Amino acid sequence: MRRAVCPGSFDPVTNGHLDIIGRASRLFDEVIVGVLINESKRGLFTVDERIDMLREVTGSYGNVRVQSFQGLLVDFCRTQQAGVVVRGLRAVSDFDYELQMAQMNIGLAGVETLFMPTSPLYSFLSSSLVKDVAKWGGDVSPHVPDVVRERLRERLVRPGS
Repeated sequence: MRRAVCPGSFDPVTNGHLDIIGRASRLFDEVIVGVLINESKRGLFTVDERIDMLREVTGSYGNVRVQSFQGLLVDFCRTQQAGVVVRGLRAVSDFDYELQMAQMNIGLAGVETLFMPTSPLYSFLSSSLVKDVAKWGGDVSPHVPDVVRERLRERLVRPGS
């Protein structure tokens, strides 16, 4: 079975993330969306909330499952019996960091990395940017699934607005 991991924090999941997950689901028998538990960073959404949103928006894919992990990505890949990590690249600036990680992953555990260029529709998109726009009342509906837009609105609503 060809199995891959799409790792990230997904705080929150964006249409750019879903573009990569959906395309990976057509290339692999199973795709595991690995939600990183990073105790040194406090996210807008809890890990459980992110997992719930991801499960809802990837539910139409029969070969995608969502699971949290902590520690080294290569250890998670090993426990999931996944030999490939799929990473989306938005711009050249992403490649420098991602290449270093890919080389470390292959050196540590023989885990390959597949780089996918993000659709031009989402090349500027990041979770941080979406949160900033939502925080100030901007329309994020073109950039996130409806369920995420609604959760952002609920979480970031200001008293008196």
